[in-house]
Amino acid sequence: QVVFVESGGGQVQPGGSLRLSCVASGIIFSTNDMGWFRQAPGKERERVATIQSSGRRDYADSVQGRFTISRDNAKRTVYLQMNYLNSDDTGVYFCNARLSGHWRTNSWGQGTQVTVSS
Repeated sequence: QVVFVESGGGQVQPGGSLRLSCVASGIIFSTNDMGWFRQAPGKERERVATIQSSGRRDYADSVQGRFTISRDNAKRTVYLQMNYLNSDDTGVYFCNARLSGHWRTNSWGQGTQVTVSS
């Protein structure tokens, strides 16, 4: 059974920072690409950052230069450092794993809420 447990969300003022963590189980973590997704109220879930098993990273244009994704294979954990947050970053953040081009969309975790507000 694949399980993702996200944490680290909270409420922060515009310009602030948060660091999210996600622990994955039920997969061979080191061989999977890992991604962070977010879903804002009334909007579809979107992928904001990916880190491949090789370590290569890519980001959505909206977060490029502000967010950094990283991973610790020994801890089966993927992180998302978020800086210079703004109100558009508000939403529930989820992580997921990709193997052979397929995200495990049947195994979403509960997510972690990020609220950017003054």
